[in-house]
Amino acid sequence: MTTDEAPKTSQPFQFYSRLHLRELTGVKAKNLKELVSFLKVVPDAVIYHHTHHFLQQHQSLSPEPTNDFSHWVTFALNEVELGEKLASINAIEFPSIQELRAKIVSTIENFLEKTKRELREANEGQELYFLKSISFIFPTPYQVTSLEEFVAALEKVTTDSIYFHMFEARLYRGKGTNDFSIWCQQALGETELAKQISRLDSYTYTLEGLRGKIIALGRARLKKTA
Repeated sequence: MTTDEAPKTSQPFQFYSRLHLRELTGVKAKNLKELVSFLKVVPDAVIYHHTHHFLQQHQSLSPEPTNDFSHWVTFALNEVELGEKLASINAIEFPSIQELRAKIVSTIENFLEKTKRELREANEGQELYFLKSISFIFPTPYQVTSLEEFVAALEKVTTDSIYFHMFEARLYRGKGTNDFSIWCQQALGETELAKQISRLDSYTYTLEGLRGKIIALGRARLKKTA
């Protein structure tokens, strides 16, 4: 089969992008007890912001999976051991914000149970201010009906589009996997390619690096069918 004969689907894939805003919640924590109590009740958008905004701020260098809670606990409270435990939480292992939240909460609570000394407090001005993510979603000009068109569009869309379909769709919007894998499986019947994309540890790539990896997987599949 030549690429000119590549099959088209009646279920086109629409690439979306988003604008991202941060909003103060008015909530702040000065010690671990306050942190864990707020973590239990703040909206999902707060948890998502503090565990994912670093991905959008490190597009040139390979991002180190971290989160604001780990950073604050380590540097504002000087609780290095707990900070390391929070830093080791890998968001890709959790299919939902609720489960990621539960893991963060249980990690802090387990530390508190074992800590007999008086809790440390952040100095004035170093409290953790809770922010939340607000996304405005809109369609891009790119709609595709074949794997060949999909790969070509991936080269043109912005990294915001890559982020939306790979990260927001899976965790924040509760789909359990990324939009690209869902479409490759359901619309194209490309089961193996869908699995390859879903198995990527997307948190270890820059957004440009992630784009390149998905394109490479798509091109490899096209070569096999040529």
